[in-house]
Amino acid sequence: MSYPLTGFDGTVALVTGAGRMRSIGRPIALALARAGCDLVLTGSGKPAAQFPADERAAGWRDIESVADEVRALGRRALPLVCDVRDPAQVDRLADRLLAEFGRIDFVINNAGSARGSDRVPLLRLAPEDWQRVLATNLDGSLHVIRRLAPVMIDAGRGGAIVNVSSIAAARRMPNTGAYATSKAALEALTTVLAGELGPNGIRVNAVAPGMIDTSRMDDVPRGEVWDRIVRTNIPLGRAGTGDDIAHMVVFLCSAQAAWVTGQTFTVDGGHGHAPAR
Repeated sequence: MSYPLTGFDGTVALVTGAGRMRSIGRPIALALARAGCDLVLTGSGKPAAQFPADERAAGWRDIESVADEVRALGRRALPLVCDVRDPAQVDRLADRLLAEFGRIDFVINNAGSARGSDRVPLLRLAPEDWQRVLATNLDGSLHVIRRLAPVMIDAGRGGAIVNVSSIAAARRMPNTGAYATSKAALEALTTVLAGELGPNGIRVNAVAPGMIDTSRMDDVPRGEVWDRIVRTNIPLGRAGTGDDIAHMVVFLCSAQAAWVTGQTFTVDGGHGHAPAR
């Protein structure tokens, strides 16, 4: 006998930051499509010249490629370029979403600021880098929720919001000041919103990934360096994949998670609990 997750028939999900080929957002979108959702996909719309080398070689088309994969699974897909830092763009996103589908059931806030010049000690962190990271990771999630949660409330069907955090929110390592702060604040936002939206049947949770093998992590050399980090830090013996995160997101959107809200779920292979070697 199988034990399928339920609660997805006729539903619509938004996944922000869904355009990268090796990512977390793309597997989340495809997993939700397999579960039965139609998808709205957002990406930043950056030019192909800025794509990772493997995406350029594959002829990748950002959210358009992911939309094609969703359609191949038999679901509808609406790809929209949207900078979630801009409330006006979020308003236009919501208007297009509702014009196309007429409803929204699941909101997955996955858009995140790229690793880069923010990874320095806080005393050397440029104000514009601080603002860039907070504006995307924290403010962007709030802009999306503030626009779409009222739609979910008015529909009276409940729903789920899942914010993608990071183990950095708890580990708070040096040189991650802006990123760790943004994710810790996102988890606080998650808890507050769970209390505020719970009476309307809307569940709000966060997922905190550990070390995930995506293009975002390409500044860490694969091979000896990568393997040593995994061996030293992860008891389960491998880096995670986007699918590992997607499975948790789908569960949190499902009817089987109907009494789960206000929580942060760490999915990290036991990062930090590896035995001494």
